[in-house]
Amino acid sequence: MLDKLLNLIKGNSKEAVIDNPVIPNAKNNAAVESAGSSILGTLQKAIADGDVQGVLAYFKKHAIGSASGSHDPIVKKATNDYSQSLQQDLNLSEKDASTVAEKVIPASMSQLAAKTVDPNDDSFSMQDIFSKLSGGKSDKINFQQMLKNFDGGKLDHNLDGVVDAKDLKSMFTGDDGVVSKIKGFLK
Repeated sequence: MLDKLLNLIKGNSKEAVIDNPVIPNAKNNAAVESAGSSILGTLQKAIADGDVQGVLAYFKKHAIGSASGSHDPIVKKATNDYSQSLQQDLNLSEKDASTVAEKVIPASMSQLAAKTVDPNDDSFSMQDIFSKLSGGKSDKINFQQMLKNFDGGKLDHNLDGVVDAKDLKSMFTGDDGVVSKIKGFLK
């Protein structure tokens, strides 16, 4: 999976990294690998911090076509981490590092999510991603099924990317809620 991710990042790095004079050619691979580490590290930290729901919501937003790109908190964190890494490891200025990171990370993460949720694209799977991020500890959990439960509003009725009390309330109220359906039977 890591090789596939690095190839995806390389595809999004031509202008920002490979053709960029502020990054020496000898450091191009290091810059691409750093982007991969930033993406995986951000996702891994979110899961380790208990934000599995936030990670699933990020992928779900791509499944329903409402991805927020660089405004998503997970993307912002990965972008900032990558920028910091470029400053520290490649001695780029803050401005140059931010410019590179803002071109590479949102595009790469968007493609990763889109490919992961696309049933016609088997280059990435939710299961493989979570297995990699958890060091194999999540192999028995079916994350693809969890994403499907989010998808289509099965659990996330208000499609805000979070299954919470608001969704529970909307299951019982509103035009398509249980209360409304029961009223329909009583008429």
